[in-house]
Amino acid sequence: MFERFTQAARDLVRGAAERAERDGESHVAAEHLLRQLLAGSGTPGAVALAAAGVDSEARRAGVVRGLDEARRRGGLTKSDAEALAGIGIDVDAVVDRVESAHGPGALARRRGWRRGRTRFDAAAKAVLERSLKIALGRGDKAIGDEHILLALAAAPGIPAEVLAGHGATYTAIEAALPAVQRAG
Repeated sequence: MFERFTQAARDLVRGAAERAERDGESHVAAEHLLRQLLAGSGTPGAVALAAAGVDSEARRAGVVRGLDEARRRGGLTKSDAEALAGIGIDVDAVVDRVESAHGPGALARRRGWRRGRTRFDAAAKAVLERSLKIALGRGDKAIGDEHILLALAAAPGIPAEVLAGHGATYTAIEAALPAVQRAG
């Protein structure tokens, strides 16, 4: 599948793997793909993200904060936390208690990287597979970082929730793509 990726998409995936390794993660997660996309500039995906509302350093920092908050909650989305609150479980109180006993970030996934072994978790694999389907559905011959962005926005979970919280919904990103592609 990677042979169909544009250079920007390859750089994004490679950068996400390097980011996961730096973070001490055992696998590349969908959030690493989004974090790497946020760090980029000038690529179709980065331009589309800006056109969809994540258009300043402050907005990008807000997305990163949202990802960090979800990591602190052990990967629970805000929707998950709200659902648990509905049955009387205060996720923030649970996290605070775990962190007071085991230290800050105790629920964050930090399992250790194995050198030379780039593994993608199920969610990241699904994003990459979905990016292929999106590219094919749009009639595009290659998979670009913009397709990975669309796939991140389409999948239920933390990246989509955080993006949507900043106005970068699948629909907003998709609406930005024709202008991005004309400019490219």
